[in-house]
Amino acid sequence: MAKNVFIASTDQAANKTDLVKAFISGCQSQRGRVGYFQTLTANPENPKFQELATELGKKPRDLYGLTIAEAVNLLNSDQKAVLIEEILTRYSQLASQFDSIVIEGGDPNPLAAFELQGLGAELAANLAAPVLLLSGGDLALAASGVRVFKDRQAELVGLILVDGASESEAAKVEILKGVTIKSVKSADLAQLPAHFCPILQTYEPKVVTPKRFEFNLIERAKSNKKTIVLPEGDDDRILLAADDILRREFANIVILGEETAIKKKAGELGLKRLDKATLVNIKTAPFRQELVDQFYELRKAKGVTPEKADAQLNDRNWFATMMIKAKKADGMVSGAAGTTADTIRPALSIIKTKPGCSIASSVFLMCMKDKILVFGDCAINTNPTPQQLAEIAIISARTAKAFGVDPKVAMLSYSTGTSGTGPDVDAIHEATKLAQDSAAQLYPGLPLDGPMQFDAALDPKTAKGKMPTSPVAGQATVLVFPSLNAGNIGYKAVQRTSGAVAVGPIIQGLNAPVNDLSRGCTVPDIINTVAITAVQAQ
Repeated sequence: MAKNVFIASTDQAANKTDLVKAFISGCQSQRGRVGYFQTLTANPENPKFQELATELGKKPRDLYGLTIAEAVNLLNSDQKAVLIEEILTRYSQLASQFDSIVIEGGDPNPLAAFELQGLGAELAANLAAPVLLLSGGDLALAASGVRVFKDRQAELVGLILVDGASESEAAKVEILKGVTIKSVKSADLAQLPAHFCPILQTYEPKVVTPKRFEFNLIERAKSNKKTIVLPEGDDDRILLAADDILRREFANIVILGEETAIKKKAGELGLKRLDKATLVNIKTAPFRQELVDQFYELRKAKGVTPEKADAQLNDRNWFATMMIKAKKADGMVSGAAGTTADTIRPALSIIKTKPGCSIASSVFLMCMKDKILVFGDCAINTNPTPQQLAEIAIISARTAKAFGVDPKVAMLSYSTGTSGTGPDVDAIHEATKLAQDSAAQLYPGLPLDGPMQFDAALDPKTAKGKMPTSPVAGQATVLVFPSLNAGNIGYKAVQRTSGAVAVGPIIQGLNAPVNDLSRGCTVPDIINTVAITAVQAQ
């Protein structure tokens, strides 16, 4: 069930505060101990905070995210992501202490500009909160409010019209069709919890926003902090990302590079937290000889001499990978200034694949506006065999599950079902059969089907016409591409045309997490990849 409910209003006439109080007291029996949180407040000294804090046994500051003044400063500094992160953090701290939370949206009058920008709706979506929207009866205003929340992927469970239009009148407005509408007198607001609490009791959130996914990921990383090594200490993006990771405190960071140069660059970039990172010069590290000796022992059967071992560890990626092997770090993120091969080759030589995995493979977590999709393999295996595709399918499903995605695996092709023929389609038929056989033993109950085209995998209407009996078609969450060529083009096409956030590539099948960055990666890409690596290391 939904752990929370977000109560917002389009205007002051809707009397949102009275409804909030009614929900706090009216849902106790069905929703356990109910807490209160306001996203943005115009007046932190409002007596309601002291009153509710006393009732709930909390401090007034615990009950709201930010003041409007603080929010304005962050928006004007182009730090909307920080604004959302701060509110999610404060909400999460409070929510952990209650069975459910009634969230009050920002004060409507001072927040008029914010509401037009959809900030209230964005916050509701990122809080994974079903929304009850109040409006003072004006249908045009109500319809505008509903549009704002729908456009921002917020999940609207009800529109409440206070002292205004009837439900039948509202139902004639196009944008309001399909919305649960309740028309009440302001004196009867206290009756609404009895109507909506049963709905909330069985409600399952459907939307996962990119920011919510990132927040959940970082919270998981914080729960068991790991040490991640970043070999590319001469890249500004790496230093900027490391500074932000240390601000959020979700991983311990080791940066490889020359200490004086890193500190000089940190000063130029205005970074304040890199003193919390461990800086390692690979030429003078006190444990260098220990790594050289271990590398020689690992590779001497391959013809590596002590001299060659010493020379090999002058490469920062090999040095960082040996740090993982020697338990001096838990994972590695590299590739901002190098190729995928530069990152992966040392891992395959030193860390190697897990028992039962014949290959390493990769996935991207594609954070769409309202859900997460998993695309693989888009970075490593050029032309996988049917057996390798089957293995990629099973391990990609496990990766999806590990990151909160319910796996439904589609084996992609240019043909759906039995509609096409040819060697490429035959290979996907074989891969599908092999994967289904493996799933029966390794992942019982895993929905997996193919071959299918991309549209049949994701669009329910197309799936109904092309594969009406498939347990996957139209609802796939894990998409296995037939080749690296198709996968790399596919993920970049979706990323660039839909605005999706692509997290990865996440390398699967290794004994310890090593993840690759694109040379065009952004600072948020690096932060997310470090968080992924830290969670994998757990």
